[in-house]
Amino acid sequence: MNYKLLCSDLDGTLLATKSDVSAFAVSEIRRIKEHMRIILVSARMPKAMYYIQQDLGILHEPLICYNGAYILHQKLELASTEIPIEQIQTIYGMAHSLEIDLGLYHKDEWYVPSDSERVQKEIRYTKSAPVFKGTKATIEDWKTRTIGAHKIMLMGTKESSDLIFPQLKETLGDYLNLYRSNDTLIEIAPKSVSKLSAIQQLLKGDEALEDVIAFGDNYNDIEMLQNVGFGVAVGNARAEVKAIANFVTLDNTEDGVAHFIKTRL
Repeated sequence: MNYKLLCSDLDGTLLATKSDVSAFAVSEIRRIKEHMRIILVSARMPKAMYYIQQDLGILHEPLICYNGAYILHQKLELASTEIPIEQIQTIYGMAHSLEIDLGLYHKDEWYVPSDSERVQKEIRYTKSAPVFKGTKATIEDWKTRTIGAHKIMLMGTKESSDLIFPQLKETLGDYLNLYRSNDTLIEIAPKSVSKLSAIQQLLKGDEALEDVIAFGDNYNDIEMLQNVGFGVAVGNARAEVKAIANFVTLDNTEDGVAHFIKTRL
């Protein structure tokens, strides 16, 4: 297999644990990075990805953050697509009535209204810390700064998430991508961008999608895996992701990405 770019999702895919790449993955990526561009593609914020880039020795490569809504190259902003403040207010109104908290992300800023077990997990997993601030106050501040969100995370219960998800689809589905990360979490991103569109923006003149091999595990990886030269799902991926992949490797906890690289690249 000869590819010019390797693009990989992080959580549930490249990361063997909740927060780190294994020594095996580091060694395999460092082995191939001289003849292949390695680009991390994630829903994470930039500072939750830099330490992984550093471990892999690829700080010189671009980063695709927030499912494609924010693209950086060595901290130089290449592209930025935000959820407008009016839509944030609509989401807040719907979520507040169901006692669902919002995590609001803009560039390297992360705001949550209060501490919780879910927030503490995110801090541990991403090695990043939020600003604790009421959502209404954050929205007012963002209005003054004329900025929007690169990502919104809704943090509720299974019951409240089940209720709000179809409501969000009906109200804002034409403008926003909505993903169920799990039973209690809903990720919201601008619909005009995706992991695939971000990869397309980063292709050089002698590169095409056929030159890309990509790895993923979740719904927000499907479009990417379907349209690149070769799409690989990890063994723990959702059934829908494995169904469209060209190949299914081992689980992320078994270093499926590194195992594939070692045996096939």
